Amino acid sequence: MFNFIIDLFFPKVCSGCHSVLMTNEMVLCTNCRHEMPLTQYYLDSNNQAVKKFYGKVDVEHASAFLYFNKKGIVQELIHNLKYKGHEEIGTVLGNWYAEDLKELKLENTFDAVIPVPLHPRKFKERGYNQVTTFGKALAESLKIPFDDTVLYRKKYSKTQSKKNLLGRSENIENIFDVYVSEENQNKHFLIVDDVLTTGATLEACSRALLKISGAKISIVCMAMANS
Repeated sequence: MFNFIIDLFFPKVCSGCHSVLMTNEMVLCTNCRHEMPLTQYYLDSNNQAVKKFYGKVDVEHASAFLYFNKKGIVQELIHNLKYKGHEEIGTVLGNWYAEDLKELKLENTFDAVIPVPLHPRKFKERGYNQVTTFGKALAESLKIPFDDTVLYRKKYSKTQSKKNLLGRSENIENIFDVYVSEENQNKHFLIVDDVLTTGATLEACSRALLKISGAKISIVCMAMANS
């Protein structure tokens, strides 16, 4: 009864279009789910996400779940996840994309899901890492560990979305580092992030993880910016 009263005065709305959700809908309305711009990159081993890292860093797999277009539904979702505290969006997208990745049987090759980390100062400002719920949902569904203790950000930087493409690529290569241990040697790490743009951040994360003996890298993002 109490929940009914709350829903009556504060109805749950779709994180994509802000329409009131029906009883059987969660986070996204049925219409938005049907309108999601799926990349289908997981089916193409030579997709545009993979090409971002050609000649820069070796990756075993790279893909993004959705296309990111300005003023589109995915931008709205990422904004609500990143700045409005709607972490449940990451869970929904992670569970959804995990079902696609299972078709490739990739879960048998990954040893750990690693989120792109926030600097402690940024984490304190935001209160959470927007990639965590996405990564945890993937990890749980694929039945592999989620580990946010291996990779860390050692330099504070301003929000990437407020920089132009050139600015995003500058001075980023040395801002990540890893805790090296025998336990993490010879592992295949799946790095997860929200939006793939230039690839500079993920390249820097990959280079840091490759300091670990025998490490292999794969990358999965919620979305990729249309160029």
